[in-house]
Parts: sequence; structure tokens; C-alpha cells
Amino acid sequence: MLTPEKAHYFSMAMLSFAICIPGVAWVLKQCFKSDDSCKRVNICGIEFPNVVGLAAGFDKDALWLKELQVLGFGHVEIGTLTPLPQSGNPTPRLFRLPKDSALLNRMGFNNVGVKDAVSRLKRRPSNLIVGGNIGRNKITSNENATSDYLKCFESLHLYVDYFTINVSSPNTPGLRELQNRKPLAALIRAVVKLNLTKASPRPVFLKIAPDLTDSQLDDVVSIIIEEGVDGLIATNTTVSRESLFTNLASVDALGSGGISGAPARHRSTEVIRYVHEKSGGAFPIIGVGGIDSVESAQEKLDAGASLVQIYSGMIYEGPTLVKKIANGVK
Repeated sequence: MLTPEKAHYFSMAMLSFAICIPGVAWVLKQCFKSDDSCKRVNICGIEFPNVVGLAAGFDKDALWLKELQVLGFGHVEIGTLTPLPQSGNPTPRLFRLPKDSALLNRMGFNNVGVKDAVSRLKRRPSNLIVGGNIGRNKITSNENATSDYLKCFESLHLYVDYFTINVSSPNTPGLRELQNRKPLAALIRAVVKLNLTKASPRPVFLKIAPDLTDSQLDDVVSIIIEEGVDGLIATNTTVSRESLFTNLASVDALGSGGISGAPARHRSTEVIRYVHEKSGGAFPIIGVGGIDSVESAQEKLDAGASLVQIYSGMIYEGPTLVKKIANGVK
């Protein structure tokens, strides 16, 4: 039996092969495209054809943009990309928790590096909205992290439609410390400053963890407003092991990592609602976490999100989930 990580690459390789057959890509597009009447959203000057995007982590290296476009996504977020290639954490590092419709991962920002990704982004589908999720290399200290983010931003700027600053993965040692007020403000200030030097600035989003306290969320809100960040992505995976149906000893035996999927649903929605109310809707929010149905997507939108992103939900529900949500939400 294939491991979850190998199954991921195998299934995408099969889709890549299929769309090379004349006519197959067109047929699949007709099967997966949402209705013309589906909800379109304009945020930060970008018109998204539907509310459903693919969260970062699925296509780290911009390998499958044509394939993902066929599946009907309104946008695709690549990465997390770092300046230098890195192999990530030792395998196995991705596990299914089927009783919880969840995944546990400690991938560790495995990616080919930003330059390699750019070589493929130069050939990206012109009518697909692509976001670039950026982070720091494992060998880079938090004191020097800003340099890594700026390198990624500079390399990707011409080839993505928006950026996501990822300071919320639990799988790179020390990374979440960048969510503290002082280092976060300094990092964001540097990225925004560089962005404003560009002839065509890109919207910049911040991606946060679901495990922040209300006080930390208050800091996030004020920093976003004060430093000129365009929006928020809420949330990344959780380190919490509460309310799992899977035996806790079995989960502990798998080791460390962040949990995504259904167990993240409630807290993610709480964070979205809290930030939306605290900010008075001052900036758009992209909702992520436990979205596996029209109902769970609508929950995020009702809490204050403008768009949603899926990943684990598609693993368990299949690619038709994109069309179901795009057509089903209000």
C-alpha cells in the first residue's frame, strides 16, 4: 500500500498523464467547472471566479497548476517556498486519521526552492489566480528570517498574483515565534516596504495559526492595520490533540506535527469570527480549516471570510468538493 505522501504524488502523476491525452482536459474541465452563476468575489483588486481555492502545501513547487485548474479551483496557493531547496523532515511525515477525516503532517517546508518554482511559474496558465506562500529555510535563524522572506518575494513577484507570509507552520523549529508582536511587525514592515517599491504591488496576506490566544489575535489585527497588510489567512494546522476520535495513544505514536481537516474546523471558524469582529471587517479573510462540505464552507463565510481554501477535505471527499462548494454557498 502506498504511503499518503507517495499516494499524493501518484494520483497527481496520473492526472498529469490523463490531461496530455487529446480532449481529456476539456472533458474534465466540463465535469469540474462550477456554474456560471456561482459566487464571484473581488478582493484586493483581484476577481476570483469562485470562492474555493487550494490551500498551500498541496502543490508546494508549482508542479500541477494546469491539473489543478482542470479541477475547477478559483485560485491555487503554491508553497510554502523557501530561498534554498530543502528536503524537509524525515519520512514518514504525513499520516491519515480517517476516524477524524484529518491529516497529521510534519513535512517541514520540503520544497525545491524558489528559483526552481519560478522556472515553472513562467509557463503557468494565464487565467489561473496563483498565490505564493513564502517562508524561511530551516537553517535560517529567526533573527535573519526577514532576509529569506524578502528573497522569496523578490523572486516570485512577477509570477504570482498575491503573497502569503507564512509564520504559522508548527513543523519548522521556532517559526511560530515570528507571530509574536515585535518580530511579526518588523517582518511585515519589511515585506510591505519592498512591495511598495514595485510598479505593480501584489496583495500581501498573513497566515496565522489557530492556536493563538485572543491577546495574540488582537496584536495580529493591529499589526495588519498599522503595517498595511492586505488580508489574513486563517488558519494553518493545529498542534492541539483535543476532541479527536482516533485513540490519543495512537496519535502520539505518530509523533509531532500539525493536524488539519475536521478537527480544525471549529477553532478556525472561531478565529475568523473573532478577527472579523475585532477589526470591524477592515480587511478580507481567507478561511481555511476543516472545510469538507458546503455547510462547513458557508460557516466560514458567515463568520467573516471572503474566500475559502481546502486541502484535507478534498483528500477525503474527492475533487468534486470544489464544484459542490462553489455552486452551493450563498
